[in-house]
Amino acid sequence: MKKLELLAPAKNLESGIAAINAGADAVYIGAEQFGARAAAGNSVDDIGKLVEYSHLFHVKIYVTLNTILYDNELPNVESLIQKLYNIGVDGLIIQDMGILEFDLPNINIIASTQTNNRTVEKIKFLENIGFSRVILARELSITEINEIKAATNIELEFFIHGALNKKFQLQCYFSQEITGRSANRGECAQPCRSAYDLIDSEGTVILKNKHLFSLKDLNLSEKISALANAGISSFKIEGRLKNISYVKNVTAYYRNLIDQLILSNPQQYSRASSGKTILRFTPNIESVFNRGFSTYFVDGRQSNLASFDTQKSLGEYIGKVQKIVENTIVVKTDKIINNNDGLCFFKNTELLGVKVNKATENKITVDNADELFVNAELYRNYNHKLTQEVEREDSAIRKINISVQLIDSIDALAVVIVDEDQIESILYIIENLQEANNKEKAIETIINQFSKEGDSIYSVNNVEIKTAKSYFFPISKLNEIRRQAFENHNRVRIELHVFETKTISKNKEKYIKTEISYSENVANKNAIAFYQNHGVGKIELAFEKLKPQHSVPILTSRYCLKFEMGVCPKFKNVAAYKFVEPLYIVNNKRKYRLSFDCATCEMTINR
Repeated sequence: MKKLELLAPAKNLESGIAAINAGADAVYIGAEQFGARAAAGNSVDDIGKLVEYSHLFHVKIYVTLNTILYDNELPNVESLIQKLYNIGVDGLIIQDMGILEFDLPNINIIASTQTNNRTVEKIKFLENIGFSRVILARELSITEINEIKAATNIELEFFIHGALNKKFQLQCYFSQEITGRSANRGECAQPCRSAYDLIDSEGTVILKNKHLFSLKDLNLSEKISALANAGISSFKIEGRLKNISYVKNVTAYYRNLIDQLILSNPQQYSRASSGKTILRFTPNIESVFNRGFSTYFVDGRQSNLASFDTQKSLGEYIGKVQKIVENTIVVKTDKIINNNDGLCFFKNTELLGVKVNKATENKITVDNADELFVNAELYRNYNHKLTQEVEREDSAIRKINISVQLIDSIDALAVVIVDEDQIESILYIIENLQEANNKEKAIETIINQFSKEGDSIYSVNNVEIKTAKSYFFPISKLNEIRRQAFENHNRVRIELHVFETKTISKNKEKYIKTEISYSENVANKNAIAFYQNHGVGKIELAFEKLKPQHSVPILTSRYCLKFEMGVCPKFKNVAAYKFVEPLYIVNNKRKYRLSFDCATCEMTINR
């Protein structure tokens, strides 16, 4: 059977534990340096604590080391990798091929989406040099994923939810160009979320102050089965900078979907980790941060991918305003509105917000209704009640089913625990064994105390006493024995965590090109050596090192502004806009030319 892995993000240790409790089969987290989210770094000690907790459930921990590296950083990266290996990390997500020139420990190496994994040829190369998994480019369709899976045997990971950026992974230098902060170094300033004017070659303003490249968020909740059938084994949620409420909510939502798929296909799919999550809230992905949703390119090229009017969260659609009396509005909605909810709406393309002071059915009193108007479309971008429920510490707990037996052993009493994975542990009680005067009472007390779960990760399904004698223990002693037995079983589960590793092969497999440009992000001597060893004769340094002075593409994207506007000459014939090419985007006196390659359906922004 194929294991389906739900992979959740973690900003820190607390967030990682929350993701596991909400049902994640794996968690990805950044180390203290060298991750593509510089603001989400974590110490080795904290990652070690997360690893220990995760392995109780056979959940895997992947650490992101997916920035490009400079020569002076290589020794620190190599040392960090060894530390991560020593604490039991399950895999490393990398972009820089220079890492493969290290003497790596036996740990899974995963090709980050930053390595631009979108062709069969590229992915076959990565497989042949020993990568254990490839994170596919977000822009791929199910048809393209099928083609890749048919030609390779490597594990495939794919983003199913979260923020989108318009570029092909690896090929964005927009932030570096504008601010000097490189996305490839984990410091993206997110210029794609900014507002721009779109002008033509004659200076005519076509669109003014619009978020032309701010894409709606990805939501593939209805595509899980199709993606699994296409060959995806790891379903990834974006969001290493998101808060715990977001991580819990989205992870729990997709946990339910994947469990339903597994239950309906028990001969085909299985879970990738252990335990069952118990939720004290109903997951709702529309209620958490989102800019509206799209399926991006998973079903082929689609329009309505961008949110031109705002880069902010809209949240959940509520309904239209029907009536306004002072600060009380009547809304046509089937949603339950709560006191202290946050609502938002567009007025003349500007996103405005109000706070709910009191809600009674469809009558809502807000703090200020001055800007509201009849027929305004309301969204809820803050659900107060759900947020409170999710933020409770016990809103998601994860339990492993166990059975407990007390049996005789030589000069001892053995406490035997067998869990849902058929893992067995034995704790021997040697001292202070005292035969009970009241046999029935002693048995009842032992069963009652061992049936209690406390704050452990275990759910006790059954307690059996199979001893020739009945033993008496004070309740305090029974509680101590139960605690020791659970801790002993914890140790056994961690020791038996399976590390499925694949070794990097330092072979001479030919790269897919013999010449590479700055877009391959070569920034150190190790990376140069790697590509030379794989048959590349001409190597241009990374944009961050080269700092080209001539006009070059600073962003390449499958997302096309012409298609989004309805003026694509290849697919559409809509004359909604009149302009003379080339087109330019302008922001803060910066002007960049747009190019459109209709043969490949790609758009570039050029410096």
